[in-house]
Amino acid sequence: MHSAVFLIEFGAIILGLGLLGRVAGRFHFSPIPLYLLAGLAFGKGGLLPMGASEEFVAIGAEIGVILLLLMLGLEYTASDLVSNLKTQYPAGLVDFALNAVPGAVAALLMGWGPVGAVVLAGVTWISSSGVIAKVMGDLGRVGNRETPVILSILVLEDLAMAVYLPIITALLAGVSLAAGSLTLAIALGVAGAVLFVAVRYGRLISRFVSSDDPEKLLLVVLGLTLLVAGIAQQLQVSAAVGAFLVGIALSGEVAEGTHTLLSPLRDLFAAVFFVFFGLHTDPASIPPVLLPALALAVVTALTKIATGYWAAKRAGIGVKGRWRAGGTLVARGEFSIVIAGLAVTAGIEPALGPLATAYVLLLVVIGPLTARYTEPVAARITRGRTPGAPVPTALPSPAKSPEAAQDQDPAGRT
Repeated sequence: MHSAVFLIEFGAIILGLGLLGRVAGRFHFSPIPLYLLAGLAFGKGGLLPMGASEEFVAIGAEIGVILLLLMLGLEYTASDLVSNLKTQYPAGLVDFALNAVPGAVAALLMGWGPVGAVVLAGVTWISSSGVIAKVMGDLGRVGNRETPVILSILVLEDLAMAVYLPIITALLAGVSLAAGSLTLAIALGVAGAVLFVAVRYGRLISRFVSSDDPEKLLLVVLGLTLLVAGIAQQLQVSAAVGAFLVGIALSGEVAEGTHTLLSPLRDLFAAVFFVFFGLHTDPASIPPVLLPALALAVVTALTKIATGYWAAKRAGIGVKGRWRAGGTLVARGEFSIVIAGLAVTAGIEPALGPLATAYVLLLVVIGPLTARYTEPVAARITRGRTPGAPVPTALPSPAKSPEAAQDQDPAGRT
């Protein structure tokens, strides 16, 4: 009987997601907000709570994040990653300063103390790699000139989690400095080792994985990705980082074949990932913390836009690409929920969990909208301030790439 209920519930979820995706496609916007609202409707305290499929949905959500980051990694080589990290690390520092500080200040103003400030700083700092990966795919921006800048910031944030999570775990548990330092050293060592193997032995890994049989290629790549992600997470490193680096390590025909085979699986489990947020949120817990969460969301949405704009400008991207980069980084997600969950489990502050949930839900809904509309809104405002600015009437020169043409501003600057 339990098996039948599970099949009915999970089948209804998948069917509902497909229908919501059609609605979103008809109106040309990302389906993520609809997936989240569906999760709220059928989660705890919703219209029709589902219980039998909850555990499977949780596992599917983890797989969804892993596949999203694997597919992003397949778009870039190890040399691209290393060069981007070397050039973009100042953007990581700016990202931390602009987005972690508002959370810390808000926690101190609410009287949550230093540990609460460190926790809420992490919640507001880290963008959602899963949401952003999905949005860029939906909008067809994976090949845009600003995308490497966005990915560099996301990877820097995920690598920073290898340092942050052991620290916050030690603070919440009240463990000794020696124990906390050991956990941190292990996490950094694992992250460094995985990155070294991906960069140094990527070709060997591609040869090992390569197969002319699509079935064997699918099983080996998926198994390797889940294995590396699981080991990374067990050793206090983000599973998303492990999956991303597996994608980086694969290249050539292997990467192309893997992308084709895994795209349908990615889309399925990514949709489950976004529903998972809603399923685990009690709508009744949101209204009491909605105003502070909304204020914090507005402030940190603006600081993320400023972060992306600054980083893209520093990389020489045109004005349109700068606004697109900023708008794309707004969404928060999986890491914010994990960080808040650790604090709630430790009993630090009862209101922190609902506040973080409301904050994440707001920005997960707003994030796809800012990704799509920040650049056109900014262009309209700019034109309104400079009505006499010349508008080019000729087509771009054939020598310029489509991305370069995209990144021209109304005055023709790139």
